[in-house]
Amino acid sequence: MAGDPGRFERQLCDIQGRLFENTLAVGLDSFTFIQEFMNSRTCEFLDMPYDRLQWAGEEYILETLLDETLLKTGGSLYSREAMYWIGYTYRYWHFITGESSREIVRQADGERMRSCYAGFHTLDVTMAVEDLKEIHKQIG
Repeated sequence: MAGDPGRFERQLCDIQGRLFENTLAVGLDSFTFIQEFMNSRTCEFLDMPYDRLQWAGEEYILETLLDETLLKTGGSLYSREAMYWIGYTYRYWHFITGESSREIVRQADGERMRSCYAGFHTLDVTMAVEDLKEIHKQIG
């Protein structure tokens, strides 16, 4: 794995964490949102080394995603803290491994992230990513 993300990258992790949190305010099903977002064209722009969308803010990113996909409301809503951690961790994961968001969510979908939150959210993010990758290797 590469080194820790710098200040710029950590700010993008925070934006993505807040984006994930904001989905709760509009009642988007958490699992479906995560799957749709991580596989979206919108998220592809966030994976790029630089794109103006990265600095558009979490509200604009959510609007862009809602224009691109059909997200359902209701269903399962994860906790605010878990959603922030999931969003932040996914973006951090991208920065330390270079993997695309699509590759990342294939290794750890929203339900796996939600179930690991209680034990992993207090870990260093790099360690949490290493553990999530190991779980994927072991159980697929």
